[in-house]
Amino acid sequence: MLATLTAVAIVAAGAVAVLGGGGVLCSAREPVLVSVAAAVDVAPAAMEAAGRFNEAKTAVGGRCVLVQVTEHPPATVLRTLIGDRAGMLRERPDGWIADSSAWIRLARQQGASALPAGESVMATSPLVFATRQSLAERFSVGKTEMNWRMVFPSTVRGRLTPTEDEPDIVRVPDPSLAGAGIATVAAARDVVGTGPEADKALTAFVRWAQAGSAPDYRSMLDAVDDRTFWKRPVVIVPEQSVWQHNLRPSDDPVVALHPREGTINLDYPYVVTATDPAVAEASAAFAGWLEGPQAQEIVRRAGFRSGDGRQGPISPGPQIPSEAPKTRPSVSPQDIDAALAAWSRLAPPTNILVLTDASKHMAEKLNGDTKIRVALDAAKIGLRLFPDSTHMGFWEFADRLGGIKGYRERVTLGPINEPESGQVIRRSRLDELTSTMTAHPKADSSLYDSILSGFRKVTGDYREEMNNALLVITGSRDDGRGTDLAGLLDALRRGWDPERPVQIIIIAFGKDVDRASLPQIAAATNGSLHAAKEPGEIIDVFLAALARRLCHPTCKPTT
Repeated sequence: MLATLTAVAIVAAGAVAVLGGGGVLCSAREPVLVSVAAAVDVAPAAMEAAGRFNEAKTAVGGRCVLVQVTEHPPATVLRTLIGDRAGMLRERPDGWIADSSAWIRLARQQGASALPAGESVMATSPLVFATRQSLAERFSVGKTEMNWRMVFPSTVRGRLTPTEDEPDIVRVPDPSLAGAGIATVAAARDVVGTGPEADKALTAFVRWAQAGSAPDYRSMLDAVDDRTFWKRPVVIVPEQSVWQHNLRPSDDPVVALHPREGTINLDYPYVVTATDPAVAEASAAFAGWLEGPQAQEIVRRAGFRSGDGRQGPISPGPQIPSEAPKTRPSVSPQDIDAALAAWSRLAPPTNILVLTDASKHMAEKLNGDTKIRVALDAAKIGLRLFPDSTHMGFWEFADRLGGIKGYRERVTLGPINEPESGQVIRRSRLDELTSTMTAHPKADSSLYDSILSGFRKVTGDYREEMNNALLVITGSRDDGRGTDLAGLLDALRRGWDPERPVQIIIIAFGKDVDRASLPQIAAATNGSLHAAKEPGEIIDVFLAALARRLCHPTCKPTT
């Protein structure tokens, strides 16, 4: 009997641990399990920290806390917390380490209001411009400093293509997936300021960034090493991802460069997401432990800066600047949230039919060239602003063109990166048409009939997940052989559905445009009219048209 009692006592002693503070007995038989979802780049450090935390046998209510960390993109966790219907985790996590506080604020705004305030910051990492060391030396010789205006297309900076001393591409993480992308949008907005001109610049940035965005930092940095496409690539990533990338030996490692105007520090906050009180208390215990010295050493050894930002990475290597970066104090959390809201309005793909005037009026001269040539040269540049997710079609219009219709379909409305038939994709076909199409010197303008037909086409092919628009490029007025203005306006008002809105955007240039009727046509669909007097203004007004998404559907009529 004594031997049996001794054996039981030994087993019992192995099942408990006495912890500091109140000498609480921690029962290993009934642990409180805490599942934590962590952003991809911070997940390895969080897993190591969880292992150390579990070894300490922290107690909550006399029960051991056992933390398990899994890697999940912030967007997936967000959808889970707000109860979205698709793209969710199987189970709600009990704790969340995002790669930006913006995700947590967004979750609260979209319905996860029960998240407690006062999240802990596990780590920080400043945004850097990363490129190969050889390219960094080249930029230095050319006296090219990294700056936030590089995220805008060169057209915003006053030239069609970058100079040889500039990056030929600055890739941005996708803001819908990565915190660094959200912060980049905020920095871009901060650089250009506010107002109509700033909205146009931000619109150009979003269109350009979409074409070069990437889902994660790893693939972005791998693209820097790939020399088969871009000649002078730069990517915007957290400093820690450069540290991680350089663990692989390279003759030309990636270096982190600070933007001259100052950068934005990414934080990696931990927020308790558990709904069960006991699990929430255990999750909060892990959150507090992450701010302690053991956890902070782990994150700094993983290439991050400390949670308070005061201590840099341990053994950062020569590719990471030793000095702390200058930050942009003008970018507040509210600015970041506003920038993310702007991106969400500008970023959705476009379902757009381009209706181009090919009447005799377009054969007239404008600054030494025909109007149609000026318009199509601008359209060729504008085509670059549409990402591969775009649906686009192209019609030309003039009286009797296409029989009695007054227009001719040159490219059917559909995915821009897919062929109508055969092997040639729509983008290539559109690019060819902007170089070869000419005006019909004896044909009158069928402007009203063509607008009505184009509007009905986009309405019939309406896509819920896209912005739907008819873009009219004209340098003339209707010559009166078909529908009159009153009939057109009546048909548009009856056909326009506020639940499925199709905007008519008109870009008009030259002296012969009808400045009385065109504003009424645009206003009938909550659209806009943009007038250009010079050829170089067409891209500018095109961006202004796209920037209307920032105020849609409450935009004021504009000309």
